[in-house]
Parts: sequence; structure tokens; C-alpha cells
Amino acid sequence: MRITKAASDFKRPIGVTRRTFLSSAAALGGVMATRGFAAARTSRPFFAAHGLPVGLQLYTLGDAPYKDLDGTLKAVADIGYRRVEAVGFMNRSASEFRAALERAGLSCPSTHVPLQPGETWGGPGVTLVGDIGKLAADIHTIGAKYVVVTPTTIPYSWRHAVRQLNEAGAAVKREGLKLACHNYNIEFAKYGSKTGYELLLEHTDPDLVCFEMDVGWVATAGVDPIPLLRAHRGRFRLMHVKDVKAGMVPNITALKTDPADLGSGSLDWKAILPAGYDAGVRYYYVEQEPPFTEPRIKSARTDYEYLARI
Repeated sequence: MRITKAASDFKRPIGVTRRTFLSSAAALGGVMATRGFAAARTSRPFFAAHGLPVGLQLYTLGDAPYKDLDGTLKAVADIGYRRVEAVGFMNRSASEFRAALERAGLSCPSTHVPLQPGETWGGPGVTLVGDIGKLAADIHTIGAKYVVVTPTTIPYSWRHAVRQLNEAGAAVKREGLKLACHNYNIEFAKYGSKTGYELLLEHTDPDLVCFEMDVGWVATAGVDPIPLLRAHRGRFRLMHVKDVKAGMVPNITALKTDPADLGSGSLDWKAILPAGYDAGVRYYYVEQEPPFTEPRIKSARTDYEYLARI
């Protein structure tokens, strides 16, 4: 806005001295400078503006990390990723996995671990059903602080799932770790007037259990992730950045989704990412489900490049 009046035409309000006028003008200038800085900050890409690295859930790459861990981690780092989320220790010992991470210049703040008896997908001995002390020591070895689980009992008993999560959360807290609950779509089935996921959020102990929102599975259930994030500020610490195709038919009964590369799907990441940050999310991991239309590592590059510029 241009000021067209001459200085002699400007009249100070009654009771305003030259000193208070000048100090008020200086304060206003400071406010305007702060607003200008904030505007410049928000105009920068999300991850750069918040000083956050983009992470990758290694599940995205299929069996590549199991066949060639060093080569895969190097390829991930070469794309620009600086964090990864693991599945157990990728079928290595904790010390072997930590060494591979260090060679690639990557960190691993969180890893997924089985919660149910009989599940072996985490690798030999990697389970919360057993020696928690040994598991916790290994998780500390790789430098992680979040243990991520999925309460697959929720379709049968949400009360059992709550009890499991609280007990596991207490066990890992004693070991200096934090428990995070990852969702699929099936948790959004209704139990009376509320979804199973709402019941988990309401009845788990916030001091023991936080949440990793998988946005793709939330969208698969036909749920908008942003109101969910806003309604439960402080409960979400991690996020799977996963897109789905436009026109996907929502479902809450089968673990089936319609995946898309980031930026080519239907989700508004320019709104979702900051909503997550405002709710408390500080760890963002790209994750993509099969089927892929191109090699998995190429999709991981496409996803990274999209996130780095929005």
C-alpha cells in the first residue's frame, strides 16, 4: 500500500509522544518483518522449511534389502533419503544392520516388530512376544527409539487390542523405547457408534502408546486423515506417506488398496503434511504398496522428488 499524504499532514493520536510513536513504529516494523519471514518460510518446500529429512519404509523395496542390503541402502541414500524405517533388522543382526546404515549415511529412528504370538516376519527373535530386554538392546543398537506394531486382533476384539498395546507400551517404556501403533484400513470398521481406530485412540494410554498414521490405508477406508489428525493432536508421531489412485473404491474389510506414486494419486499432500506436523508428526516415511508400474527403486525416486519440491 502506498502512502500519498505528506509528512506534515500526518497527525499523531492524542497522548502519543514522539518516543512512544517511534517505539510503536519499530514494533510494527518487527511484526511485519516476522510476518514476512513466516511467509517466506511457508513458501519453501515442506521438508526444507521444517528441517526434516524425508524417510523411506524399506518394505517399499520388496526383497531388494534382503538380497543386497548395502547396495540398496546406498541407492536409497543416493536418491536423497536420510532416514529409513526397517522391518525388524532386515534379517540381519542388529550390529550388522547398524553397520550397513552407517556405511550408507542413513539413520533408522523406527522399526516394525511383530506383536502377535507366532508372527515371524520380523526375523529370527525379533518379536515383542519373548525377551523384551534382548529385543530392546538390539533396537538401541540400530539407533531406533520407536517400536512400531500393528494390532491385527482389532477385527475380533478392540478391548484385547487396547490391552495388548498398553502392556507392550509399558514393557518397551521400561527399556527406554516408545511404542507406536500402525493402522490398516480394517481398524475403521464400526463398533457401535465409533470405529475400532477411534476406540484405540481413546482407550490406549497416551504415556505408553503413540500412533503411526498410514495415510494410504486411512484413505482406503474412505476416511479423511486431516480431521483425524486434528482431533487427536499429540497422539501421532510418525506417518506413512502413501498415495492412492483417484476413483479407488473404499473398503474396510480386506487389506486391499489401489496404490499410486506420490503426486499422481488423489491425496492432497500440501494439506496433509502440515496437518500431520501440527498434530505432532516428526517422522515421515514414504511407503508404497504393490503393484508397481515401474521398478520399485524408481518409484521411490519419483516419490522423493515429489516430496522434496512441494
